[in-house]
Amino acid sequence: MSTTSTPRIRNPWSWVPSSYLAEGIPFAMVIWVAGTMFKDLGHSDGEITLATASIGIAWSLKPLWAAFLDMFKTKKFFVLWMEVIMALLLCGIAVALPLPNYFQITIAVLWVMAFASATQDICVDGVYITALDAKGQARYIGVQGVFWNVGRLFGTALVVWFAGSLKEDHRLSSTEAWQWAMGLSAATMALLAVYHRFMLPTGSVGDRPVSVSAAFGNFWEAIVDFFKKDSIWGMLMFVFLYRSSEGLLLQLAPLFLQAPVEAGGVGLSLKDKGLIDGTIATVVSLSAGLLGGMFLSRYGLNRRTLVFMALCLNIPHLCFVVLSQLAGPGHTLSFWTVATLVTVEKFGYSFGFVANMLYMMQQISPGRFHMTHYAFANSIMNLTLVPTQMISGPLADAVGYKTYFIIVMFAAIPSVLGAMFAPFPRKPDNDHPH
Repeated sequence: MSTTSTPRIRNPWSWVPSSYLAEGIPFAMVIWVAGTMFKDLGHSDGEITLATASIGIAWSLKPLWAAFLDMFKTKKFFVLWMEVIMALLLCGIAVALPLPNYFQITIAVLWVMAFASATQDICVDGVYITALDAKGQARYIGVQGVFWNVGRLFGTALVVWFAGSLKEDHRLSSTEAWQWAMGLSAATMALLAVYHRFMLPTGSVGDRPVSVSAAFGNFWEAIVDFFKKDSIWGMLMFVFLYRSSEGLLLQLAPLFLQAPVEAGGVGLSLKDKGLIDGTIATVVSLSAGLLGGMFLSRYGLNRRTLVFMALCLNIPHLCFVVLSQLAGPGHTLSFWTVATLVTVEKFGYSFGFVANMLYMMQQISPGRFHMTHYAFANSIMNLTLVPTQMISGPLADAVGYKTYFIIVMFAAIPSVLGAMFAPFPRKPDNDHPH
């Protein structure tokens, strides 16, 4: 695919929203929608989380190959081809679903798709940084987050609702419904690739490493500098502990909402799940994240605000304890009861999560390799979710949902303790007005 074009200044509104939409869709399909599909096709929570949880490693490992992409082609080249590849992979899932061994094939495809998505993320971010000046980067930073979440909304709400509508309203089988849903996702990624062929800037190349050995040398220097930072192990311990309970909820909570009442679940239909766990939860998460940022902007990030944010992150997990105790055979929960409790939990989580990102930005990453070290910290943070996500399904299968969500609450204690003892080698900003 040719990416050669006459350089021109493009209005960022013509490509920033669509670029981050294209980032959000595959992430949502791999992390959330695949689990919903497998649950609908009859797989247990243990099967689903063991098979899918580790796929998220791809996004954590992307700093390992980010430095080498610019050595060969432009950022736009990789964005376009990753979008085409992901469209073909989604088509592949649709074709594989009727096969006897579709589960193994789909998991393999999702692994490839995760690495393609991570590569697209690297290059979209690279286009953003090199095509916009500092003022432009600041102006459109909020647009990034909004449209990434629109991509998440597309997957967790529209695709799931579409599959549910085909089952409930048009009497298609689960397999047929999900084939069409995967086809919708593939067509969307293909259309984005075509659009970006004409609208996405190439992005400047910058300082290319002259050789692979030079790229390795720069990367190694950044690693050494990272682990020389004051209190680095204490800071990484905080990053590890802060999300200690989240991994137990990230994939399991949506599966619990979808699980049949006879199995102790809530028993939401795909259409209702798309509305609650996709639409309402995404909108609430966006609002809570903005409010969390405003709170920290006003009061600053220090030990007191960090502990408060940790409590906001974890206490709402009680909502799933309540849901699991109310759900079960003979107990059909109203749509609004479920929607309200899920909304409260999502709001608290998204409000408190902001503190983790700001801590990494202000305490861990500053220095000579600011952007690289932020990527390192972000990757380590995401890696901590893998083991808890993997055990979540088998543990829930073993003890049942009622006991499982009580365990989740106890798993939140290290998060609060981590905030209480988090090191602040850089002086916290305590001079904000109250």
